[in-house]
Amino acid sequence: MTNLASVKTLRKPNIFLFTLTEKVKRVKLVFFLGLLICSQYVFAQNRQRLINNWEYLKGDLGGIWEAVRPVKEGNPESVPLWQKVSLPHCFNALDAVDPDVNYYQGPGWYRTQLELKNPYTDGRTLLHFEGAGQKTQVYIYDKKVAEHVGGYDEWTADITDAVKEFKKTAVFQTQFKGKVPLSIRCDNSRDLEMIPSDLSDFNVYGGLYRYLNLVYVPKVSVDKIFAAASVDAKGVLGKLSISGRLLNPDGVDTVSVKIEVKDPEGKVVASWQNQIKAFHGDKALWETSLKNPKLWSPESPQLYTVETSITAKGDTDIQREKIGFRNFEFVKKGPFMLNGKRLLLRGTHRHEDHAGVAAAMTEEMITEEMRMMKDMGVNFIRLGHYQQSRIVLDLCDSLGILVWEEIPWCRGGLGGDTYKDQARRMLTNMIEQHYNHAAVMIWGLGNENDWPGDFNEFDEQKIRTFMKELNDLAHKLDPSRKTAIRRCDFCKDIVDVYSPSIWAGWYRGIYTEYKEASKKEFDRVDHFLHVEWGGDSHAGRHSESPDKALSLVQTGVGADERAGDASLFGGSARVSKDGDWSESYIVNLIDWHLKEQENMPWLTGAAYWPFKDFSTPVRPDNPVPYMNQKGVIERDFSKKEAYYVFQSYWTKAPMVHIYGHSWPVRWGDAGEQKMVKVYSNCAEAELFMNGKSMGKKKRNSQNYPAAGLKWMVKYKEGKNEIKVVATTKEGKTITDELVQEYQTAKWDKPAKLVLEKVSEHVSEKDNIAVIQVKLLDKNNILCLDARDYVTFGLTGDGKLIDDQGTADGSRKVQLYNGRAVISVNLNKGKSVASVKADGIPSAFVELK
Repeated sequence: MTNLASVKTLRKPNIFLFTLTEKVKRVKLVFFLGLLICSQYVFAQNRQRLINNWEYLKGDLGGIWEAVRPVKEGNPESVPLWQKVSLPHCFNALDAVDPDVNYYQGPGWYRTQLELKNPYTDGRTLLHFEGAGQKTQVYIYDKKVAEHVGGYDEWTADITDAVKEFKKTAVFQTQFKGKVPLSIRCDNSRDLEMIPSDLSDFNVYGGLYRYLNLVYVPKVSVDKIFAAASVDAKGVLGKLSISGRLLNPDGVDTVSVKIEVKDPEGKVVASWQNQIKAFHGDKALWETSLKNPKLWSPESPQLYTVETSITAKGDTDIQREKIGFRNFEFVKKGPFMLNGKRLLLRGTHRHEDHAGVAAAMTEEMITEEMRMMKDMGVNFIRLGHYQQSRIVLDLCDSLGILVWEEIPWCRGGLGGDTYKDQARRMLTNMIEQHYNHAAVMIWGLGNENDWPGDFNEFDEQKIRTFMKELNDLAHKLDPSRKTAIRRCDFCKDIVDVYSPSIWAGWYRGIYTEYKEASKKEFDRVDHFLHVEWGGDSHAGRHSESPDKALSLVQTGVGADERAGDASLFGGSARVSKDGDWSESYIVNLIDWHLKEQENMPWLTGAAYWPFKDFSTPVRPDNPVPYMNQKGVIERDFSKKEAYYVFQSYWTKAPMVHIYGHSWPVRWGDAGEQKMVKVYSNCAEAELFMNGKSMGKKKRNSQNYPAAGLKWMVKYKEGKNEIKVVATTKEGKTITDELVQEYQTAKWDKPAKLVLEKVSEHVSEKDNIAVIQVKLLDKNNILCLDARDYVTFGLTGDGKLIDDQGTADGSRKVQLYNGRAVISVNLNKGKSVASVKADGIPSAFVELK
């Protein structure tokens, strides 16, 4: 078959991330990108997403009969109770970040009833799964028709014959009124003989968390088209080689094939047609060449369309694939080249994970996330650590973002034959399903395969042997792309591109050692690409002395992550354990890395880990429990300060941002000078403090920090108004401004909690309020460096908006600068909110 691609928690007080104009632009761009994606599916009139009218049951059934047996209300057969849901849906939408329980791993059932109207005579009716976790079984009435192991690759269930048989039964009309009952069992139970390992730093989610499509195809249809597009480094001659695979279960003898190639404007530039014998397996169909094709690149992602028509027995099946002509090279002991020119890969990473839905991100959510990456200046992404939604790959093609995509052989060691078969199958499926994407340049074979723990044997030689097998398989399936792994030194010679684990200034060393550590690793391999760097930051936490922990860290021992470095307990001093986890520190670390990368001519590129905070079962002790907080945005798309640092280095559209929009209160002595930093890509900026000019500064990327846009100023006690006017080389000006309080009063040890409703953030329309807790000393002075855990509670008609995995959407959370907030859905009633912390009296507030 052919393959296709909650209530928002109110923000913290004093944070306004977007102007109305920016919001309008944002909506327009998201709408445009949505249309761009949808246009690729317009041809598929006989395909529909099965989104509504589903029921879900957490847990298992005694058998399939329990899902389909006739039920009368009030009878014993009416239990267990099912809940109404829509797809995509994830078992772990909320419990993945519940601070009090392990996330659910086990079976779950979905059921619906289908109205089927296949327009083709003797056509096939298919269910196309874009991904479901992790083991899946499909039933038509009481007959199992398909099963699949693997949570991330696409697969198809042909339900044609089962539907035909079911329609012969009496219950088709009597019980189901002419509809066909579909039941699906998903299971994400722990299983050592599956990948990924449960030791991985991400949740192994369960459910129908990607789109499920109902597809009608003729008697003979296209299963897959492989369109190999290439071009020489000068871009003079493009070549296109097309092969295909049919879905032809009835063995039709002869088919007519027509192929058209359309340029980015939709003009047909090459075509071919022929009547041929139907074939089994893959068959080379046609080769052609194009002079001076329009090249695909991050700056100009030009996409051609390959339209393949298969006609048999009077019916035609059409498949359209987007392709791009580009030439890339990892120069041996040198940089990365795209279309004959050096391109510094400016990258990040993505997990399929979002507040309130976990893995069940909608197309609109995915589009918004990818647009935010592009707006930050990203031209490269590593999809960690599994095959991701076709929607992501389509967006990478259309936005111009190069891709490293990998299979989920991640941590734990190496299992037996079942384990290996799954890895081989997932690698094959990933390459075949995403073969045509112009954005893809690397197939990843594994991540942190030097991490033992799932088996009583950890044999490096056996891991090497299997890694070689996967490497050979990847090159056989796709000779045009590179293979890569990250952090497994004893396999680094096997793959084409290798990334060691360099975490300068976080898990080991200090960030000023970054260039030296990278060059040392670069010299050890032929093709080096640094993926994963950065550190955690607790959104809304800021520091007046963020680099203090660096003085504790041993230097000169390298910056590569070692066993145990990720732990918050024990071992040598490291910022990840001994630092303050402030946005202030991470901004400094990122700023240093980016300014250094501009002066590393041998560097292929680097990818910050990750773009967005994501849920993980192995980090229960983090400031937001069960969250990896290394993102430059939070799990709900709220931008951290780091986002603007990347923009200042990586983007061309004029931007300016004063550091500290989420820092309402600074502190220090009266008359003490404080640094105000501005991040901008403009040539010059002038800072105003309470209406008075602090002077102009020229931007120089090598003048750390903030590329020289930094001022030492004196805050006055109380409210301070700060404004910057930045000027581009062309003379255009843009501004940014914020208001910060300045506290000179010194605080003693924390003594009491104060809980209050933040009235200016109450939304009457949505009946949602924000409550804020502050931690004060015995003299009622705000303890601005307090990092205690607090736990919110609620009794009454309302409901906490929690389990979001964000700093302002978690009922248990570490304070940020002595305070924390959470939202409450009042449900038009009365409630009493509470907050508690160890060793401090609880506080309460009435809400209505």
